[in-house]
Amino acid sequence: MDQKDYSKKNILVNFVWRLLERFGAQGVTLIVSIILARLLDPTVYGTVALVTVITTILQVFVDSGFGNALVQKKDADDLDFSTVFTFNIAFSAILYALYFLLIPYITGFFGIQDTVSAMRVLGLIIIIAGFKGIQQAYVTKHLAYKKYFFATLGGTITAAVVGITMAYLGYGIWALIVQNVVNQTIDTIILWVTIKWKPKLRFSLKRFKSLFSYGWKFLVTGFINQMYNEIRTLIIGKQYSSADLAFYNKGSQFPTVIAGNLTASIDSILFPVMSEHQDDRERVKNITRRSISVGSYLLWPCMIGLAACSEPFILLLLSEKWISAVPYLQIFCIVQAFYPIHSANLNAIKALGRSDIYLYQDILKKASGFLIILLTMRFGVIWIALGCILANVVSQIINSFPNRKLLNYSWGQQLVDILPSLIISLVMGVFVYLVNFLNFSPVVTLLVQVPLGIGIYVGISWLFKLSSFLYCADTLKKLIRSKKKNKEPLEDEEK
Repeated sequence: MDQKDYSKKNILVNFVWRLLERFGAQGVTLIVSIILARLLDPTVYGTVALVTVITTILQVFVDSGFGNALVQKKDADDLDFSTVFTFNIAFSAILYALYFLLIPYITGFFGIQDTVSAMRVLGLIIIIAGFKGIQQAYVTKHLAYKKYFFATLGGTITAAVVGITMAYLGYGIWALIVQNVVNQTIDTIILWVTIKWKPKLRFSLKRFKSLFSYGWKFLVTGFINQMYNEIRTLIIGKQYSSADLAFYNKGSQFPTVIAGNLTASIDSILFPVMSEHQDDRERVKNITRRSISVGSYLLWPCMIGLAACSEPFILLLLSEKWISAVPYLQIFCIVQAFYPIHSANLNAIKALGRSDIYLYQDILKKASGFLIILLTMRFGVIWIALGCILANVVSQIINSFPNRKLLNYSWGQQLVDILPSLIISLVMGVFVYLVNFLNFSPVVTLLVQVPLGIGIYVGISWLFKLSSFLYCADTLKKLIRSKKKNKEPLEDEEK
């Protein structure tokens, strides 16, 4: 297999490619989503959101935690990867067969019997995931995100053309279903063509047991996590209307795209790097601390700014018929803003090989989260959304608690590291929100709010010489300089 390069320069270059991949693909997806939202009724979105829950949950079982196990194992070789690939293909076929047979009963329970055919087609994603999973693990292991960028963008653009065309021609729910399947199919094909290494149909029971002993905890964690993430969708879809579910999901979509892609880009680089340095806890702590401070510095202004200009944002992009999504958008901006703390702490725990702690703390988080859902579900959809904020605070405390001993990095220290970014973001958010009272049109309001917010945030950061601002500015300069000169590797900045 190819040699791994964990130099500072290669880490940064791959982070940029990963960031471009996530924001490039999601940017196209977001644009397509906006176009489709204007063409389709909110109830169609609500139905599709409910339809995709089952396939999303089942995809967790396809990976079975083996992706994390392959990345974490320092000496993973061809036999390890091929063993996982063979298992994934066989298991995904079995899962799809069960899914195909049970779909009529599931749709009957939710009162959407007319979507059986659509759900069966969407379920093909389960089999596709079996082929794609091993290549994703290979990309992460070897920091080959440039290839992943082109694969994801190719699939997204192709699916966008198909989805918009079908929606325009009046295919309704099928436009969203086919778009999703085409996206994953093209993405997988391009990835298989561009990555030279190919798995073989080989299986080692000994290697399987070794990988599974580490990965099964992530399987359980992934399943619990996915069920936890989707249980609100299931409850809203069953207890409330499809329109309510559509507004809830659309409100969560925009902050999730921004926070999710930024966090995923950081995670995909930090986990393999932390794993490589798992024997040096001080270095892992420094990487974790830098991840939290810089991630928060980049994410907080995006979330606070988006919440402050949510009404003109929704009116301009989605039209008046989606105005009920505004409060959900504001709530989920708060929820997503804390994710750099979540991801950095969890990456450190995974990299140190403590999958047992990862499992136990996830069970504790989800137990408290389920309790909050039970307490809020009867009061309305908006209360279910508000419960996410409380659940998020509890999860932060639980996620950071083990690193108090593992890395000597407590939750209080972590809050201190993000406090400057939080304060400046709130100040910026107040000024941005006040623009709403000038009663401009949505487009003019946003044209004033966006540059005003950027100017205030960057200006205050520069004025007070905020460490994260200086780090980002210095890193950007070095990246540009290294591209021009292509000589010296970047200096170590994890101090």
